[in-house]
Amino acid sequence: MSPLRAVRGAVQVDADERELLLEATAKLVTGVMRANELTAEDLVQVMFTATPDLTCEFPAVAARAVGLGAVPLMCAVEIAVPGSMPRVVRLMALAQTPRRREEVQHVYLRGAAALRRDIAQ
Repeated sequence: MSPLRAVRGAVQVDADERELLLEATAKLVTGVMRANELTAEDLVQVMFTATPDLTCEFPAVAARAVGLGAVPLMCAVEIAVPGSMPRVVRLMALAQTPRRREEVQHVYLRGAAALRRDIAQ
């Protein structure tokens, strides 16, 4: 069995509109999967957070739409830190992968790339 690794990512959404959130989240999920050569079977669980200004839909809806319906998914609200980047969906996926920790590709899209320039791929 492959080791368990955490894969991180984030995407900034243009506005608190359902279709925009679903499109951005789907792009984030598929980007993480592609960058790390993962399948739904490799995923143990995926945790999403959204900044408090995103209330139009649960990010997990997008994950189910791209094939993660059998994967345990959870959504939560990100801490409202004053001055933090608005309209951001973050994810942390736990996956079984043969990749070493330093080989895991973290995916930060759109404006969210500025959040973690040190680890974003």
